This record gives sequence, C-alpha cells and structure tokens, in this order.
Amino acid sequence: MFERFQQEARQAVVLAQENARQLRHHHIGTEHILLGLLAQPQSLSARVLDRHGLDHARAMQAVATLMPPQGGDDIDADALETIGIDLSAIKEKIEAAFGPGALDRPARPDRKGRLFGGRHIPFTPRAKKTLELSLREAIHLKHNHIADGHILLGVLREGEGLGARILAEADIDLTTLRQEIVTELG
Repeated sequence: MFERFQQEARQAVVLAQENARQLRHHHIGTEHILLGLLAQPQSLSARVLDRHGLDHARAMQAVATLMPPQGGDDIDADALETIGIDLSAIKEKIEAAFGPGALDRPARPDRKGRLFGGRHIPFTPRAKKTLELSLREAIHLKHNHIADGHILLGVLREGEGLGARILAEADIDLTTLRQEIVTELG
C-alpha cells in the first residue's frame, strides 16, 4: 500500500511518528496522523484545515490536553536498577559506540521509503484502519495514488478516533470538510 503514497502522504506518516515521539506517546494514533498532515503547511490537508481554523499548533494543544505524555520510562529504569541494571551506563556505552544521541535519533526513510533507525512506535488499530481507508478513498475517487488528502478522508471516514474528535471539537463541519477535500483532490 505504501508504494502508492505520494511524497506528502509519506511525509505525513513520518511526521505522525515524530509528533508521537515529541508528545512522549508510545503509539501512533489517528491524532498523530492528523498532526502529521498539519505539520506540512503547504499540503492540501493543512491548507483546507487552516481555512477552517485548525492549524498544527492548535491541534497539538488539543492532543496534549486529551492525551498527556505517557510515563513508563522512569518506572522502567527504577525497576531495572533494583536488579542491578544501570540504564545510564548502558546509554553511555551505546553512545560511545554509535555516537551521541544514537538512541534518540528519529527514524529516517531509506531509498524505498521504509523507516529505519529510531525507536519503533506501533500504530493503533484505528490508525491502521485510517490508512487502509485512505486507500479505499483513493480507489473510490478512481485515483491510482494516495495523497495527503486521501489520508485526511481516511481520518474522517474512520470517524471514531481522536483525530476525528479533534476535528469535531474544533467546530469543523465534517461533511463540508469532506466535500472540500474531494473537490481539491479533483
């Protein structure tokens, strides 16, 4: 499916992962996909959403309010320390071997667009469904590619994730938004 993704659609998925990391979330949900779309102000999705008063900063604030950062790292470090494992010592050795920040590097696409490096963050079932629905939206519109607009249509069609909730709470008429995106996609 990802081979059909145009550059801005691929970038939206990469940025969804970066936004999840920035928010210290341990998953990529529909809210992160929405943030990935909005993080590209020149994209069709970001332009249409901006006309409705939703930009990346506003959506980021909504996500941060609805989903505070997830803990676990400190608790895990404390638990490992009780059995004699010092994570800071391990991190120092890894950075000595692979360079400073080796564990913190964001994932990067390889020549085929697959992500490598960085820590893997799994997609939630709703996020996976959203990406599948973006393919269905493209097929329904008789397009042989998936653009960022198709992904936004997938967020709308999935309808129950935090991405759709953020759109609804921003007082965006979702039916009108859908029509505008379809029109813009041609």
